[in-house]
Parts: sequence; structure tokens; C-alpha cells
Amino acid sequence: MRTRTLAIIKPDAVRRNVVGEIISAITHAGFRIIGMKLVQMTKAQAESFYEVHRGRPFFEELTRFMSSGPIVVMVLEKERAVEDFRALIGATDPRQAAPGTIRHRFGTSIGENAIHGSDSPENAEREIAFFFSLTELVDHAL
Repeated sequence: MRTRTLAIIKPDAVRRNVVGEIISAITHAGFRIIGMKLVQMTKAQAESFYEVHRGRPFFEELTRFMSSGPIVVMVLEKERAVEDFRALIGATDPRQAAPGTIRHRFGTSIGENAIHGSDSPENAEREIAFFFSLTELVDHAL
């Protein structure tokens, strides 16, 4: 059964113009993009999106960074989408990410690690709904 996850190409990767390379890695790994757009979150939107991290030491820096420039948000579909995408993106710290993972290839630090991926099916559902309405998602089976 195909499942969905949210991916965000972060402002650092957009600024460095590696969006195409990241999308290529995602599609070559067997994911279907069923929704995609370029957006720029306000600070308040970033705080709302990352509400689960409020109170943690990195919250302010994270929300400031995520609202610092455009991001590419995508809904990806695949069997085991969340688990497979987490494996594809690699560890949060690019220096600890496995060779060939997106963060190893394109991340520069823990904070600027090029990409976000949902960490559970429940969070994927919530995160997708934050950025996309159902009418913005394309069903490839049609």
C-alpha cells in the first residue's frame, strides 16, 4: 500500500540552487511527487509548523532559518514512504549521515541540512495538511 510523506527542501539548499539535484535523487529512489510548490513561510507560520519543538533550545534558530527564504514543499508517495524517505535523507547531522544520502551530499551543518522529512505517518498527515489542500494533490492512479 502506498503511503505519503512531506518533504521540504530547506532555504539553504534553495539558495545554493541544488533543488533539481535533490528532486532527482528523490524520484530516482522511487518516490512519486503528488504535490509540489515553492513557498516562503513567515516566522509565525514556521513557529506554527514546528510547534512540537516549542520550548526546545533550537526552536528560535530553526523557525528563523525556515522563514529566511523560499522552500520547496512536496508530498511524496511510495510504499513505506516515511521510513524510506528518512533513510534517503540520512542523519540530521550531515557529517554523520551515510554516504549518498541527501543530507550527506547537500547539508552543511545540523541546522542547515538541506531537507526535512516527516518522522512518522501521523506527523506526515499533519504536515501535509499544513501546506496542501486535497485538491492540490494529484492521484497518479487516475
